[in-house]
Amino acid sequence: MTMTIRSSAISLATLALVMVTPLTAPVFAVPVVDDTISVGDSPVSVAFTPNGEKAFIANASSNTVSVITVATGDVTDTTTVGGTPYSIAVTPNGEKAYVVNYSDGTVSVISVATGDVTDLIDVGNGPYSVDVSPKGTIAYVANSDDNTVSVIKVTTGDVIGLIHVGNSPYSVKFTPNGKQAYVTNYLDSNVSVITVAKGKVTRRIHVGWTPRSVAFSPNGKKAYVINRELDPGTVSVIALAKGKVSDTIQLDFWSPESVAFTPNGQYAYVTYSQGNTVSVIEVATGQVTDTITVGRHPCGVAFNPNGNHAYVTNSDASTVSVISY
Repeated sequence: MTMTIRSSAISLATLALVMVTPLTAPVFAVPVVDDTISVGDSPVSVAFTPNGEKAFIANASSNTVSVITVATGDVTDTTTVGGTPYSIAVTPNGEKAYVVNYSDGTVSVISVATGDVTDLIDVGNGPYSVDVSPKGTIAYVANSDDNTVSVIKVTTGDVIGLIHVGNSPYSVKFTPNGKQAYVTNYLDSNVSVITVAKGKVTRRIHVGWTPRSVAFSPNGKKAYVINRELDPGTVSVIALAKGKVSDTIQLDFWSPESVAFTPNGQYAYVTYSQGNTVSVIEVATGQVTDTITVGRHPCGVAFNPNGNHAYVTNSDASTVSVISY
């Protein structure tokens, strides 16, 4: 009897402990908009300095670049550039920002330290996109009206080459190792692959209809190409080692605009200009795991290299949505 009573007491005590002890579930980070920053008219592109302290926003309608101090979320400088600035890139040493001016056929070079325009470089007609090589020696500018890419020597600001690509090049991006650059040809539905050492196109990759933007995974194994398509849009996944499309991801909306990978390479964010949202793609599975509502007509997206925030430019709202993830 004694053993029976003791056993029952232990069972009741254990049950009571289970009942009063709170159960804890795993906590997963959910991306949310935690700030909205007012900038210039029609912001379309965003680029961070390598140290993550500043973000540069190209405002297409006001012909300006807004400079945001990331720590405070304040616009601390505004620089007037050329006509219709569409794209912006910061050099790896953090000293210069290159801004392409679509309607002027120029590139404004901004000193990151002072916010002043220190140079104005003539390129082709209708420059739409700019990127700087990982070593910081050259910049490529995609000229959408000339079907060319201008090659700029960063140290001098001279145009030292011109590369013929496809029809209406929209976006240009260097691979992480700097050996190649991918150019999306909007009206050809393909990507021109430039071998940098040769200064010419050495491969063309067929992707979806009307490709807009391209981004590379940090490990340099994949490229994501955003295709506007008819309805809905898609992502062409290119295996860089083979130079071929290895997968196609179906999106939820027509009119995807831009794509960027998280610094750890686990996710990619895609902006939808008509849906006013950002879709989060899990790279390992190719599945859309989250949809984030942002401002009106989101265009550009970029991640702070040193933090856990993404900046999204909302063209029709003249704002930047700050997403924590």
